[in-house]
Amino acid sequence: MRIAIFGTRLYDRQFLTAANAEGRFDLLFLDTPLDGRTAALAAGCEAVCVFVNDLVDRPVIEQLAARGVRVVALRCAGYNNVDLRAAEELGIAVVRVPAYSPHAVSEFTIGLLLSLDRKIHRAWARVRENNFALDGLVGRGLHGRVAGVVGTGRIGALVARALRAGFGCEVLASDPFVDPALVELGVRYVPRGQLLREAEIVSLHCPLTPETRHLIDARVLAEAKPGLVIVNTSRGALIDAAALIEALKSRRVGGVALDVYEQEAGIFFDDLSSEIIEDDVLQRLLTFPNVLMTGHQAFLTEGALAAIAAMTLESVGDFLAGRPLRDGVRLAWQG
Repeated sequence: MRIAIFGTRLYDRQFLTAANAEGRFDLLFLDTPLDGRTAALAAGCEAVCVFVNDLVDRPVIEQLAARGVRVVALRCAGYNNVDLRAAEELGIAVVRVPAYSPHAVSEFTIGLLLSLDRKIHRAWARVRENNFALDGLVGRGLHGRVAGVVGTGRIGALVARALRAGFGCEVLASDPFVDPALVELGVRYVPRGQLLREAEIVSLHCPLTPETRHLIDARVLAEAKPGLVIVNTSRGALIDAAALIEALKSRRVGGVALDVYEQEAGIFFDDLSSEIIEDDVLQRLLTFPNVLMTGHQAFLTEGALAAIAAMTLESVGDFLAGRPLRDGVRLAWQG
């Protein structure tokens, strides 16, 4: 049983190889991402394994189906880069890893917020140059502030719990499904528009859908509280980056911590330190002293990588063998 694994990095090889210690699968590691130009590399494989920036649209799925691929395995939870309708029509199953380690992403989210709010990243850069002055490093505390969490699934719920129980924030939440345990803790569910108007801190933990694309746009930013702090460890396109830049320039937004970016494909996960990056929006964001950006690493812990590798191979094996899949693993077009 052969699996073509696209867009692999050293850590992918390490953990997928360990998860395949018994040799159940023939793993074909490919450095190149999956798109229309590279789909032919999956010839002879029953499955392909992809990540967040691989392109699995209808033309790619048509190529995969023509080459005998039966399943697309996402080694992540999000699936906005996959045309589920095309996959269903062409008889290709799509499986994912819905809950590999919500703690990894939630902990990183809180870490970004603390670093941004207390200017830890700027202090670290100063100290490395033997500058121990504290001028310009005055931060803000979290206790007592109003924090909004958009999306209270596994990750968002942990973030809301940490902000409420750990730091003593007043926490507003927005999600189609109310979590009774969070309500009992004192988290207050409100309509998303109200949350975005009233929160001093907003943390995004919802999937990218047509309804949530550019959830944070110029109108939302104009109506938000002055000095709003935004943290996004979910999907880059939840934020209209051009509108965000204008809000930063006008000082309407007080700080932004981003682990994702809408146009990150072809940039994130690669060392471009000796290259010229032509994305002017990204480069402008990086000039602001109150913008903290990382390269989509919130998931990157040993435990999470081990869980992703194990569940990915398990799901592929179960599907191809006709065994039942775990809840939430297989994705289907919903119309």
